Amino acid sequence: MTSTSPGGPDGSAVPRDPLYRKVAWRIMPLLLGCYVVSFIDRTNVGVAQVRLKADLGFSEGVYGLAVGLFFVGFILFEVPSNMLLARIGARKTLVRIMLSWGVITLLTALATTSTLFYVARFLLGVAEAGFFPGALFYLAQWFPSARRTRMTAMFFLGVPLSGIVGPPLSGWIMHTLGGAFGLKDWQWLFVLEALPPILLGLLVLRFFQDKPAEARWLDEAERQAIAADLAADQDRKQAGAKHGGMLRALKDPRVYVLGLVSCGCYTLANAVSFWTPLVINSSGVGNVLDIGLLAAIPPVLGMGVMLLAGRHSDRTLERRWHAAGAEFFAAACLVGLSFASGNPYLVIVLLALMTAAHYSGLTVFYSIPSIYLSGPAAASGIAMVTTMGSLAAATSPALLGWIKTTTGSLDLGLRISAGVVVLGGIILLVGIPARALRESTGADVARSQVPG
Repeated sequence: MTSTSPGGPDGSAVPRDPLYRKVAWRIMPLLLGCYVVSFIDRTNVGVAQVRLKADLGFSEGVYGLAVGLFFVGFILFEVPSNMLLARIGARKTLVRIMLSWGVITLLTALATTSTLFYVARFLLGVAEAGFFPGALFYLAQWFPSARRTRMTAMFFLGVPLSGIVGPPLSGWIMHTLGGAFGLKDWQWLFVLEALPPILLGLLVLRFFQDKPAEARWLDEAERQAIAADLAADQDRKQAGAKHGGMLRALKDPRVYVLGLVSCGCYTLANAVSFWTPLVINSSGVGNVLDIGLLAAIPPVLGMGVMLLAGRHSDRTLERRWHAAGAEFFAAACLVGLSFASGNPYLVIVLLALMTAAHYSGLTVFYSIPSIYLSGPAAASGIAMVTTMGSLAAATSPALLGWIKTTTGSLDLGLRISAGVVVLGGIILLVGIPARALRESTGADVARSQVPG
């Protein structure tokens, strides 16, 4: 049944399901495309490392430090970027971010020394700072809470899609173009994968609007309907939260609890994104094209499970156990990987299960901050959560790289990472009580709009 609110001047007679499908089809494909190329540009170094380290004489420690420096740029500029977003709007912010990360990715092809490689990765983090929380903030301007997790799940499809498209594409580029016009295979990788974000940035500038009130492709009743839903959403937030601004979010202790939880999420994300090619390589697969193709298998399972988890979380309005339970399962897979060396079939199965759990938990987790924060507070709160997670993201690759260089194996690093992930899930369950995430269903919204 299509959810419709009683008639009224606020657009409440507009059927909600067709309305939000219309909004989703308008903004989600382009936003999803931006996230796909963002994640490819962020993680393509995982495939490039196989040849880049050999060509330039980089150790595992150099590679791990470079990966970590990406997140240092994130840490320093994530909150400032989203404070600027609250002033100039999501559209201009996303355009700025995408154009700059495309240019930095292109320049990474010139990084032929460890110092230049460090600088390039740091600047890429600076360029991409603010994209992820900015995109979540953008979704919060268009979808009410009870519909937002499934939209977040659609947005998070960019992660598995980048995992499906990115490694095979990167492997093909390196396998096919290496040596052409005097460029190394990994240089061609950075050159060609720098172009999509620049193009998509121009498309965002052309087709996006900051808020429904600015959308000419919606009629007046539809704009009023979305405004009414978002206003009712804010009325259900905890007392006073909707009046707070950026500083209020930074004073909210729950923001920092979620930041600690995100440390586990980001540690797991690094294991999925940056170390999967090396784990596959260590299991006995040597060809770079084969590594890229095998690395695309886990995200396929992750896509379906993630969408189901997001839909189920919205239907039940339960967030904590959906997120924490998925992270616990992923941590168990990490431990399993530490004992699966030399068995490529078991490695792929564990990577697939771990990736599916990670995507599912992350999707639900990042719907939590906007449930009780709104407006500038939501932008700053989400940015602070991702900034704290970036602290773990910056240190864990360097730690794993050092462990790999010292012990000759990633096994100990994978087990330590699993411990951090489990700790994050426990902090979520203990630090965020269920009563803090009370939400209303679409039926509740309809009843609240019936004239007394």
